[in-house]
Amino acid sequence: MKKYLILILLMPVSVIAQQKINTRFLEKLLRKHKDLFGTILSDPNHKEVQVLYTQIDRDENNIPHFKSYSYRMDPTWYFYPASTVKLPGVIFALEKINRLNIPGFTKESTMITDSAFKGQTKVSKDESAKNGLPSIEHYIKKVLLTSDNDAYNRLYEFVGRAELNQKLLANGITKSRFLNRLAIGDAGEQARHTNPISFYNGDKLVYRQEAQYDANDYPLELKNLIRGVGYMDANDKLVNEPYSFVDKNVYTIADQQLILKKLLFPEAFPEAERFNLTPDDYKLIYTYMSMLPTESDYPKYDPKEFWPTYAKMIYYGRDKNEAISPDIRIFNKYGDSYGYIIDNAYFTDLKNNVEFMLTAVVQSNDDGIYNDNKYEYETVCYPFMKNLGQVIYDLELKRKKQHEPDLSKFKVH
Repeated sequence: MKKYLILILLMPVSVIAQQKINTRFLEKLLRKHKDLFGTILSDPNHKEVQVLYTQIDRDENNIPHFKSYSYRMDPTWYFYPASTVKLPGVIFALEKINRLNIPGFTKESTMITDSAFKGQTKVSKDESAKNGLPSIEHYIKKVLLTSDNDAYNRLYEFVGRAELNQKLLANGITKSRFLNRLAIGDAGEQARHTNPISFYNGDKLVYRQEAQYDANDYPLELKNLIRGVGYMDANDKLVNEPYSFVDKNVYTIADQQLILKKLLFPEAFPEAERFNLTPDDYKLIYTYMSMLPTESDYPKYDPKEFWPTYAKMIYYGRDKNEAISPDIRIFNKYGDSYGYIIDNAYFTDLKNNVEFMLTAVVQSNDDGIYNDNKYEYETVCYPFMKNLGQVIYDLELKRKKQHEPDLSKFKVH
């Protein structure tokens, strides 16, 4: 715990300091479009809406400058972040390889995961990879393309829970915490233990990481941790008690957008505050963040299961019938679970030189039962995300800028 506090003291002032955010503009904008947002506006507390929209203006040197607008953003009001936690996992895994700087150990090295504690699983092959073998690089592709849970869990095990949280703090992320793997019921002691892992180039062992244990707790003062009227337990039996999110991941809207900003615009931050990523690392992340599942060969996805808009909540609303614009690329990481839909996105229109950042969460669980898979995603959450993205895009399309942005670095396809 001492180490955790020391990191707060060492964080650069420029990262800790938060710009003043306009809290009125977005509400006025939404109210201008009551036909699209009337249901949300009538009960935003029930829908748990939070939005952070950031305009980007470039100077004469193409350096981005940011102006942010929020709606109901509150870091103490808990929402389940679902798969949005995976983007820092991707970044920190690549940073760890670069920090270790071991000859022959790269993101392409074969990653063999062993087990050393109850609930842990082993992995020695990956049939979705071109060579049939697991690696950090291939797990990253799967995380960014379709939000693969197992792929993220392997990155979690490589980085380790303690380092994940240390890295969050070192990057100015003070109101979030990552406690467990995803979609396997990971909690308590099991979440503190991570697997032993070996990395190979061919038959040659290049790095072995022993099993790790994180004894730290990461307390946060939060509201809204006890939710609903009931939940389905592990045996699919209804428990008529509120559901507790007390021991789950926390990743606030503002923290999500800060990580995305540092990833996409390192030039806007002092060198000491940038991620320790190589040009090839950035290219890997940018490529697969913005790629559609149907554009990928390895992994190869069934378009019936993973259609073009599958991972694009903001602007497309995951709508199977929505036409994809060839000029628009969205660099994002979404999440969907427990009735929450979240998307953390950087939007580009390369033809019209439009760019903006938009991070949002909305929830719909009308029966108040958790884990029953009965949520109003299709009727409430997806339309909200689609409409929000399109209204902001239309606004940006008309917004005058002193300097046209050069977005060539985002032409990765």
